[in-house]
Amino acid sequence: GSVPPELPAGRREKAEAIFARVRSEGRVNLVETEAREVLRAYGVDLAPHYLAATADEAAAMWEKIGGKAVMKIVSPDILHKTDAGGVALNIESAGAAREAFERLVANGRNYKADANIFGVMLTPMLKGGVECIIGSSWDSTFGPTVMFGLGGIFVEILKDVSFRVAPVNMPSCRRMVREINGLAMLQGARGSKPCDLEALAEAACLISHMVDELRDIAEVDLNPVFAWEKGLAVADARIVLQAR
Repeated sequence: GSVPPELPAGRREKAEAIFARVRSEGRVNLVETEAREVLRAYGVDLAPHYLAATADEAAAMWEKIGGKAVMKIVSPDILHKTDAGGVALNIESAGAAREAFERLVANGRNYKADANIFGVMLTPMLKGGVECIIGSSWDSTFGPTVMFGLGGIFVEILKDVSFRVAPVNMPSCRRMVREINGLAMLQGARGSKPCDLEALAEAACLISHMVDELRDIAEVDLNPVFAWEKGLAVADARIVLQAR
């Protein structure tokens, strides 16, 4: 129907409390744990995340995940985590989590000696899917917009994306997802299973309502989002506030 997915109660207060804290620290970039909390407040489906401040905490949090984990440095001073050696994949034991914590923090300090490091985030290691990107940017004429495309080279080289002015209802989000040139990749090209287009449209719809309500947001970048046969997974999330 044309009604948006149910938006959770209290979402705005939760998001604005996070933004206030970010602003009080003189920042416009949310760290990934903060971005995930805002997205979760708006009903975007995300795997659980934990923020470890010590190697022992990282080991304990790995136990909670109980399986392969991804670990990432969390610092407002390190936005390009991969360049900084701040990402560790396939962490398969509490001991490995402890070691990865020490290594990621050391790499972070190497990359930027005075970086303010909040800790290390642990999330479950997700199976891959078709890489997509869902984002938002502020247009000087229209205000907040929402964008959908395939990830990787599709967005970087082919610029294969579709846009709408926010907020967007579900029928329009469904069309947006189907508008891209690379749609065949999502419909089961080369014998792969078709992806859950409805879940992608719903995520884009939620993001569009989020940026319409929270005018303090300048940019949202969910990249990659893994599209699965059923559902999706946000593997990386970034939110940037308006410069004041």
